[in-house]
Amino acid sequence: MFYGILDLSWVGYLLVFLSFTQLSIAAVTLYLHRCQAHRALELHPLVSHLFRFWLWLSTGMETKAWAAIHRKHHAKCETAEDPHSPIVLGLPKVLWEGAELYRKEAKNKETLQRYGQGTPEDWIERNVYTKHSILGVWIMLAVDLLLFGVPGLTFWAFQMMWIPFFAAGVVNGVGHYWGYRNFECKDAATNITPVGIFLGGEELHNNHHAYPTSAKFSIRWWEFDMGWFYIRLLEIFGLARAKRVAPQPQIIPGKHHIDVDTLRDLITNRIQVMTAYTKDVILPLFYLEKDKISPEEKSLWSRFKFSLIREESLVEESQKQRLEIFLAKHGKLHEVYQFRKRLQAIWDKTTASQKELLDALQEWCQAAEATGIQKLQDFAAYIRAYRLRPALAQ
Repeated sequence: MFYGILDLSWVGYLLVFLSFTQLSIAAVTLYLHRCQAHRALELHPLVSHLFRFWLWLSTGMETKAWAAIHRKHHAKCETAEDPHSPIVLGLPKVLWEGAELYRKEAKNKETLQRYGQGTPEDWIERNVYTKHSILGVWIMLAVDLLLFGVPGLTFWAFQMMWIPFFAAGVVNGVGHYWGYRNFECKDAATNITPVGIFLGGEELHNNHHAYPTSAKFSIRWWEFDMGWFYIRLLEIFGLARAKRVAPQPQIIPGKHHIDVDTLRDLITNRIQVMTAYTKDVILPLFYLEKDKISPEEKSLWSRFKFSLIREESLVEESQKQRLEIFLAKHGKLHEVYQFRKRLQAIWDKTTASQKELLDALQEWCQAAEATGIQKLQDFAAYIRAYRLRPALAQ
């Protein structure tokens, strides 16, 4: 019985281990994250309960606590109230003590009450999964020892650290510290890698923070979200339904005026609009001006590129001051940068009426066209012709 009832080969043990850990990742990303925390996904009750049961066995986590903590993270991101921001607490703290930060916040009754609404509160949740959350973990240990013998103890140990380290540590830590950004959202979220297989698509963290209510985390054609693959597979059997995905723009040929529908779509997808502005206006002019200078000066220019395209609230004050001095010497680049700030200010007018927003956007387009800068004129035309494709039509 040293190797348990199954007595597998080392390949068998490896396959079982990978299956168990990937099932845990799938339960977190599909059930806890996309379904419960963000309501972007509907799961068949049978699938939901199987995920709940597996999480009880393999992690001991409670649905309400996890959803509440994650919702608070989005609401208070990168502030002192964020339960696990590496920008505030430091990367080592979140990476190596992510589970401790989770358990600490799970004891905060105010967090659970304010952010935990709408999660399961049925009999089995109240009397088993929440009341006896640690029991499932011990049952998992007993099953691992019975099926796999002494190696099962190693299985169990890795299972218990898998989600705490990779989800609570790597995604919450590295995913706000290192990687690439498709979108300059107001927090520091990054995409760790464009191929989200190992962590079920959670690697695409910047995309998620840009579109938190999207059931699909991949945005670019070259990105892959394993969680979305699982969703599509479940949809074939009628076991899941994606409620929302990130909106996709389309340009209406011959459309030259901004109407209420245009305004609505621009505001809905403003983060993509601002990303397009950086890509289509600021960066082309930056590289055009950079090509005119001497090789010795180009290294200096490269230092300013980061501050130029970064979300302004994430740029340190000293960097902003150096950037202003730099831009003052380069008229066209300074002008398009100011137009970006003016466009962002329109989205920030949260108390403005619909007419005031329409007038502000019309004025912005007219001013952009009057500059004589071709890239700005092209972007004004882009805004006038902007619409969004129908939801899920992709």
